[in-house]
Amino acid sequence: MSGKYIEEDKTITCSVSNDCGGCCYTKVPYDKTLSLKQKHVTELFRGVAECEKITGMYRPVCYRNKVHAAVGTNRDGRIITGTYKEGTHKIIPVDGCMIEDAQSENILKELRRLFQSFKYQPYNEDTKRGFIRHVLIRRGFSTDETMVVLVTGQVQFPSKNAFIKELLKACPSVTTIVQNINNMSTSMVLGKRNIVIYGKGYIEDVLCSNRFRISPDSFYQINVKQTEKLYKAAIKAAGINKNDTVVDAYCGIGTIGITAAKYAGNVIGIELNPKAVEDAQVNAQINNIKNIRFFEGDAGDFLVEYARNKKADVVIMDPPRSGSDEAFLKSLIKIKPRSIVYISCNPDTQIRDVKILEKGGYKAEKCMPFDLFPYTEHIENICVLKRGK
Repeated sequence: MSGKYIEEDKTITCSVSNDCGGCCYTKVPYDKTLSLKQKHVTELFRGVAECEKITGMYRPVCYRNKVHAAVGTNRDGRIITGTYKEGTHKIIPVDGCMIEDAQSENILKELRRLFQSFKYQPYNEDTKRGFIRHVLIRRGFSTDETMVVLVTGQVQFPSKNAFIKELLKACPSVTTIVQNINNMSTSMVLGKRNIVIYGKGYIEDVLCSNRFRISPDSFYQINVKQTEKLYKAAIKAAGINKNDTVVDAYCGIGTIGITAAKYAGNVIGIELNPKAVEDAQVNAQINNIKNIRFFEGDAGDFLVEYARNKKADVVIMDPPRSGSDEAFLKSLIKIKPRSIVYISCNPDTQIRDVKILEKGGYKAEKCMPFDLFPYTEHIENICVLKRGK
């Protein structure tokens, strides 16, 4: 095992944390890491908004429902799986990451054995030779469904049926297997083509009492327990009522928009990724949500057009780490929602955008930080803004 969880102070011992770069707080008592994250958000928003106490996890391990591993060999030619050493393409072998789902780690162990047994060679990005490149495992914790995505450098899959049979025998919890083809010279894990080789090609999970379909490349929050707390807090803070039009910007597969729909008159979701929009539409059907529509496109471009002759009562936005852009924020100010709920995985860009919104007549009422990524430096933060009178 690469790591061990210490119950007394909720620290982790990890033999690879210095090289992998994923966790920076493994040796710091968990309560102290929460205080450090709280302090960072409080200082960023000092003089702008009050900061509530950060919401942490009771047992902050094994929370990741998505596990990615690069595949390579060690000096002895044995198959290894792990993560790239920070800033390089050298694979650091990982056997039992303490923040990743334990069942997924067991599946990875069996995959290493099977890759060795079937003599599958790791893909070499320089020579374009070899077969297996990456493994992606996604879990639905509520449904107990498991997807294994095998990223290969070629379409041909040697001894495919025998391999599937052996994997299912060793790991009966696997409900679907997808082969993803990626022979590009890129740092992207997934290529553009998926071939379903077992099962239905997706899994489902339950979040805030709604069921969501998750494809190999769908964006879905990796920490469901904390995401439920965050969504409930965000929707409550928005003050949505049955007459409201709610805009869900950067909506992904529709998780927060669908969760908010039962409180609203209608919901509009905007997302750039066409596959995510397709999943969002399916998710609305699965949950029998009639008052939500999804549109494919850039959130900024959509809002510029929307602002010409339409209004919104509440806007919930969850942009990427880089934050939003000026065109989106100006259009957001123009449609004059009474409430803006800004969810961010990067408070440093969030505060920049909040200050622009304040210049447009909004007042940041409060911040609510959440620890969705224990032992890492990342913080999820909600900022609630209300339009001035």
